[in-house]
Amino acid sequence: MKRVLIITYYWPPSGGSGVQRWLKMSKYLPEFGWQPVVYTAENAEYPVEDYSLENDVCKEAVVLKQPIVEPYTFYKKFLGIKKENRIKAGFINDGEKKKGWKESLSVWIRGNFFVPDARCWWIRPSVRYLLKYLKDEPVDVVISTGPPHSMHLIALKLHEKTGIPWVADFRDPWTEIDYYQDLKLTTCANHKHHRLERKVLTSADEVVTVGWNMADGLKRLGANKLSVITNGFDTEPVLNNQKQSEKFSISHIGIISSSRNVPVFWKAVSELVLENKDFAEHLELKLIGSIDTSVKNSLDEYNLSAYTVYIAQMPHSEVVIEQYKSQVLLLLINNTPNSKVILTGKIFEYLYSCRPILAIGPEDGDTAKILAETGAGTIVDFENKDKMKRELIHLFEMYKEGKLQSDIKDKESINKYSRRSLSEEYAKLLDSLTGC
Repeated sequence: MKRVLIITYYWPPSGGSGVQRWLKMSKYLPEFGWQPVVYTAENAEYPVEDYSLENDVCKEAVVLKQPIVEPYTFYKKFLGIKKENRIKAGFINDGEKKKGWKESLSVWIRGNFFVPDARCWWIRPSVRYLLKYLKDEPVDVVISTGPPHSMHLIALKLHEKTGIPWVADFRDPWTEIDYYQDLKLTTCANHKHHRLERKVLTSADEVVTVGWNMADGLKRLGANKLSVITNGFDTEPVLNNQKQSEKFSISHIGIISSSRNVPVFWKAVSELVLENKDFAEHLELKLIGSIDTSVKNSLDEYNLSAYTVYIAQMPHSEVVIEQYKSQVLLLLINNTPNSKVILTGKIFEYLYSCRPILAIGPEDGDTAKILAETGAGTIVDFENKDKMKRELIHLFEMYKEGKLQSDIKDKESINKYSRRSLSEEYAKLLDSLTGC
């Protein structure tokens, strides 16, 4: 069996979206002739922990862990944050730029002294450790997955020193990510980000990303050999014999940051509550995951708090059940300049639940492409309140008639997004890099 070194910051007990792609890819790669050797941090500062995900680590995997030094201890002390409180991914907390000088200074320091990200201190010790490891335990291919993009710089150094084929896997953009402009970068730091990004894109034997618009962006930035292998869903036996909610439940699973808050949508729901007594009596909004204060403020403003259930966190296995039980699955795309690029991993898990999806975002982006291709739901532009109301009423009427189902065209249209199928696709790419 061939061996692939996967350099990833996110690994169980990390929860959230960042861990899913390579935890699941590594789970199925052995079926296609590749043993995963996972290199990750021993004492990482994860925004969310989910120990249930450790059950998905395949028995063939070799997991290498090394200590990491991160700046969060100093950051928390400087801002007076309790030690046990977790820092959000990207080191940018929602609303931070609206706070005091300490928060503003912290963001400036993070952007200009920690390039490309807060894990940059881990690059050199990781390269030293892995070079020593590879002398005795060689691998056939190296994969780095980012963000954090420091993982790509570890792989870049290994590639330069060993010549081992290297795949740079981008789950999110680098300089085109939605919070890049919030980093308060100096001209020098901005140039350094772009220089390192271009070095990664032009040096890797293959660049892989999760969506078509993101691929176009990476190509413009210098990527030569480029493939799109999306995120996907895993099969979940826990869905057997689950029943849908009796309420007209509209559920959002995952983080709702300030950029994902859509006041127009909450206003549309609020107007329907006032206009349609039956709709109001059956409505339930269920928000599972970390919710920014701006979202709660919007729900209060539009008198929707009484209809809303907040669940801060639950294990992934239970989240899957909640998705399946929901009448409608709400998907909110970041309302940022790069919104067309955003293709969250959540959409694929939504697909597997076979519940109708209502997405709010650009009608010509990657999310719209998936929904149109599969027939799994509808997407409405951020400001189109009238269409939001029409779609909600249509879904509600189908619910009242007992006919509310996903319009997925056929199982084949979504089966290609299963984690097993995507892992097979990745294995074929690895085979091509090794001449197999």
